Amino acid sequence: MQQVQKGFTLIELMIVVAIIGILAAVAIPAYSDYQAKSKVTAGLAEISAGKTAYEDFVNNGGTINTPSDIGLASSTGNCSDISVATDGITCKLTNAPAQVNGKTIALDRTNNGVWSCSSTDIDEKYLPKSCQADAGNTPDPANDN
Repeated sequence: MQQVQKGFTLIELMIVVAIIGILAAVAIPAYSDYQAKSKVTAGLAEISAGKTAYEDFVNNGGTINTPSDIGLASSTGNCSDISVATDGITCKLTNAPAQVNGKTIALDRTNNGVWSCSSTDIDEKYLPKSCQADAGNTPDPANDN
């Protein structure tokens, strides 16, 4: 009488485990980068909410001293420290992956009222496209074409 195989052999199971391990080794770093970029974008979104109030405050001759002057909290779930200055709004990231935790993203304002995004310590691959150096989307007030 012929015996019928039931289940998988050990080598088949080992091959499946090896394939899953290889896929995980590739997916985990990619997911971590995705989380870092999402956290930077979330921090930028939180300080972007203050741009309109900032403009209104400055255009009416006010001096901005604290984030609450423009309706922002001094800290949030994404920003451990939100600060304002005469040239813009800054967010120090918190609760973020190691690649961006504790680093800053800023919205800079020129004297002409043109806003741009920047960061001196975050790797460009984690910045939103509008903040990257080669984005080329900073409007030139002298050229309204």
